[in-house]
Amino acid sequence: MAVTEGNSPFLRQCFVTATVGFNIIAFGCVIGFPAILLPQLDIEGSSLRLTKEEESWIASMLPLSVLAGNLITPPIMDRLGRKMTHYALTLMSLVGWYVTIMATNFEALVIGRICQGLAAGLLTTLRSVLIGEYTSPKNRGAFLTTVSLSQTFGVFLVHLLGSFLSWQKTALICVFLPFISLVMVIYTPESPSWLLTKGKYTECKENFRWLRGYGEEEELSDMVQARIAYEKAEIKESYVKQNWFRNLATITRKREFYKPIIIMVMSNILMHVSGASTFAPYATMILGLLMGPNANAYFWMVFLDSLRLVSNTFAVYVINRLRRRTMVLATGALSLVSHIALACYVYLKQNGWNYEAIWLPALLINLQFLAVGMGMVPMPQVIGGEIFPLEYRSTGGTISMAIGGGIMFVALKTFPGLIEKTGLYGTYGLYAVIISVNLIAMMLWLPETKGKTLQQIEDELRGRPLKVEEIMARESLQSNPLEIYKRKLSARRCSSPTIA
Repeated sequence: MAVTEGNSPFLRQCFVTATVGFNIIAFGCVIGFPAILLPQLDIEGSSLRLTKEEESWIASMLPLSVLAGNLITPPIMDRLGRKMTHYALTLMSLVGWYVTIMATNFEALVIGRICQGLAAGLLTTLRSVLIGEYTSPKNRGAFLTTVSLSQTFGVFLVHLLGSFLSWQKTALICVFLPFISLVMVIYTPESPSWLLTKGKYTECKENFRWLRGYGEEEELSDMVQARIAYEKAEIKESYVKQNWFRNLATITRKREFYKPIIIMVMSNILMHVSGASTFAPYATMILGLLMGPNANAYFWMVFLDSLRLVSNTFAVYVINRLRRRTMVLATGALSLVSHIALACYVYLKQNGWNYEAIWLPALLINLQFLAVGMGMVPMPQVIGGEIFPLEYRSTGGTISMAIGGGIMFVALKTFPGLIEKTGLYGTYGLYAVIISVNLIAMMLWLPETKGKTLQQIEDELRGRPLKVEEIMARESLQSNPLEIYKRKLSARRCSSPTIA
């Protein structure tokens, strides 16, 4: 792909980001679709009726299939390339939506959700890689923030459409999102970084300059030198000889490895019990129980989606200016207070309190979602990007992602049963206890990371600075061009705000 003077590299980066963005919006639609599907299937006279157990599987099947997709993505990306992986996930998403549209029984709906989840698993791993490799460091932060906004907009869009249309027609409109992405992928180049790993240096340089222009030749030169160094026998052999399982067993005993894992587990628990996961598929159920049968649940669902979209956008500004511990404490405390207040309100209403004004439950649920949009969702992503030492980031990130998927599955699968057995006030009361325990633990364990280097954060987690011999060994390793390039990439990515 030749670079011409009339083409702006920034516009090309916008184009490739938008290509990913349409699939991210479609993923948001997948997350929010059960809130449209399940109430319509529960209407008297529906040709497809589900039991409560089947409904919980429709909602909770997604995180399991997303996790499966996460695990198969790295070998697919490495073998086939970024572009072919993007083709594969887009086609799988199209198949999932088509099966959903044509579904006439529970099994077909589950198959559709599995296909959509596998596509989403590929996407959640690929999206940051694509944006990171395709875009310029000076614009990368802005492009990465579109990930969270696009996903939130997808949830808003499907809830808005489903408020007026049947679930089949809503799914039919949603299918156009991955189709648009499929057409756009045709006109995107292969990732220069992947081409470099395959020894296609000429094509790598052409694609890099098509995406970035001629103003970032230093990064291109670093990439090529690092790859040439990697190809040398002494560097390659040093990586091949490592025993992955033995290495994992060694690093799991290190404080700077297991402590971030524990912190990320607590962060994920806070995120998923705060309402970030359960509201999207069960919105109409929650709002109906909270506001009563006379309230317009669809209106409030779309309104809260709008609030989350706005608060996500505002969070980009706030997170870059406040300390991490302050954000976690403030939004966690707001989430805790809103859960306790909602539990008390529902309990009093069910035990004789005759108060019909809708402003009070509306205020409380809005406070809950302000906490979700401002901190409960974005902060785990911010913390995860800073708290893992560079050498353990890949392994730690994979483990955190797997644990997060498991927590999301448990939250979605158990939510209807908790509502049935304990009511909304009992469920929110239990969640308030979980939030309080994890918030206290987070405040005890979480170090302040804002404004600190990765090495300072690692030393604080370890409880001591590196010993002299450890520094010498690390300096020896980091003298390789490959490691120098990795550190440059890490510094660029850590300086960019990422919100999921």
